[in-house]
Amino acid sequence: MTNSPTSNTSVKINIGCGMTPTDGWKNYDGSFSIKLARRPATRWILEKLGRINADQRKFIEFAKSANIQWVDVSKGLPDQNGSVAVIYSCHMVEHLYREDAHTFLKEARRALMPGGVIRIAVPNIAWQVENYLKDGDADEFIRHTKLPRNKPKSTFAILKQLYLGDRDHKWMYDGPSMCRLLAEAGFVDPQVAPSGTTRIESPGQLNLSERDPESVFVEAINP
Repeated sequence: MTNSPTSNTSVKINIGCGMTPTDGWKNYDGSFSIKLARRPATRWILEKLGRINADQRKFIEFAKSANIQWVDVSKGLPDQNGSVAVIYSCHMVEHLYREDAHTFLKEARRALMPGGVIRIAVPNIAWQVENYLKDGDADEFIRHTKLPRNKPKSTFAILKQLYLGDRDHKWMYDGPSMCRLLAEAGFVDPQVAPSGTTRIESPGQLNLSERDPESVFVEAINP
């Protein structure tokens, strides 16, 4: 029996899952903590140096138990051509430089089978602007965009930034701009999906309202 592209037996991946991997899916994340989960010696050294805080320690242990795989999407995806039915990513694309966002979407198209669905959730700049227009607090608006950078002050902070790169937001999107980005990558029929709705045939345990109301959800089809 041939499975439809989004049937329960097809491969689905959650990219940039953080602390919210999806049961029954392949879960990827680019956090350095994922590497530390599989490098006990490096983790031990950083623990001794006091460079791992309680939140990082918790995430490292969680990543090990949840079998989250480390993937740098700016370099590509490990999946074979046309082997994936669904790709989902929540609050990850805004961390990518625009050229890296294009690389990610090109790789997503390569890995997705024809008719496969991509679903992207990003912070909605329109929602943030609406809040700014209500309260008039420009500083709070800028903080919420997470575009400002804090100047690294210690030698360790400088080395960490050089090694890990810039982990802050690089770009902000609303529904129409994310639809354009997907269309530029070659996806068809990009649409804003209201929270809780999807064109994914069998979403399983996928959270269709993740980080609502600050998120905008956009879906498109791989031709």
